[in-house]
Amino acid sequence: MKKIFVVSFISAGYFLNAQSLGNSPYATYGIGDVKYDNTIETTSMGGISTAFISDFTSSFNFANPANNANFELTSIRLEATNENNYFKSNYNDMKSTKHSTYLSNIALAFPLSPKVKMGLSYQPYSSKSYDILSTETRDGIAYNNRFKGSGTLNTAQVAVSYKIDQQFSVGARANLYFGDLYDLNEFGTSTSEYVNGYETKNKVRNFNFTLGTSYQTLNTRTDKKLTIGATATFGNTSNMTTEYINSTYRFADQAGTKTDEKTIEQKNTSSKNLLPLQASLGVGYGSENHWFFSGQIDYKKGEDVSYFGKSFDFQDTYRISAGGWYLPNYNNFRNYFSRVIYRYGAFYERGNLKLEGNSINKFGISAGVMLPFKTSSITRMSGLEIGVEIGKRGTLNDNLINQNFINFRIGFNFADKWFRKTLYN
Repeated sequence: MKKIFVVSFISAGYFLNAQSLGNSPYATYGIGDVKYDNTIETTSMGGISTAFISDFTSSFNFANPANNANFELTSIRLEATNENNYFKSNYNDMKSTKHSTYLSNIALAFPLSPKVKMGLSYQPYSSKSYDILSTETRDGIAYNNRFKGSGTLNTAQVAVSYKIDQQFSVGARANLYFGDLYDLNEFGTSTSEYVNGYETKNKVRNFNFTLGTSYQTLNTRTDKKLTIGATATFGNTSNMTTEYINSTYRFADQAGTKTDEKTIEQKNTSSKNLLPLQASLGVGYGSENHWFFSGQIDYKKGEDVSYFGKSFDFQDTYRISAGGWYLPNYNNFRNYFSRVIYRYGAFYERGNLKLEGNSINKFGISAGVMLPFKTSSITRMSGLEIGVEIGKRGTLNDNLINQNFINFRIGFNFADKWFRKTLYN
């Protein structure tokens, strides 16, 4: 598995279309293994973001673009993820592992005015990377079924926030999805050199947008604050074009070069609701510059995707998240760990897949820290971000696959008053 390391902001762009993302066998279906949100700050708190307005001036919230009232600095984020998956199935007592490291987030954000803030980001949205061979022998004949998939769907985002007053803010984010996904199912027997292949090639060029709003009230006497946020993603335009080919062929060499290929069936389809309606609602409560806790529920409408010549329907999904952060005492310069931000969270997600009557659900816990640089202050918070996520997906019922995972994340947030005009000397 190809390893990707963040070496610099300039070289990061080189890897965007070359990296290999680890994922589950369930990525076989549809557009692959969807990443929820690859930012360390969000995943370390169980995925909460809709009602999360950072107390500090260096953190830009892309998930809910309205939640940037306190953002005042220019911020550059570089983040990478290491995924470690452990699979088990009762079918032939199968066990396997898969590891991968990839660039998971690049973001640049800056204020345009005291009320208007803007951010640009790139993240992988989903991926396919699997190669499964199943062999069964009957009456001395070996029947081979091979499933292969590859490709990555990326997303580029532009977000704008507007602060209406001290309590209300609104925001909008434009989302561009692009990438190519490939699936192949090959069937052959030991009595014939010919193979029957089913290919699915998906080309995605899609656009939608997210609207967000937030309300926060602060009790200046107690420094306690209440936050309510909501988002909706819609406006799906363009579509995913799918080319399906059913053919027979044989291999001319060990490299897998096809020869004597004959097409049995070929057709092209399009899916207009590839990225359907999504909505989120969150509520949070905390103490200014000290601690924060939030709960959140996310909903995503099911979609249908063409898969090996047939339409595959995905069910509606929801996700429940809870988490927050704690900062002991940032003004205690005698104890470095008093100035560290500690994050925690948990989530449960009903998956969009339903196989053999079983919903492929997912749950996990997460934690993380933000280690401030020596030169950081409460008004210029830069530092090293570290996060970990442990969880489970799937089931052993009906010979399906149980997936245990542990994901590590590391990144940097560089924030300062860059690119500003000096008003006085």
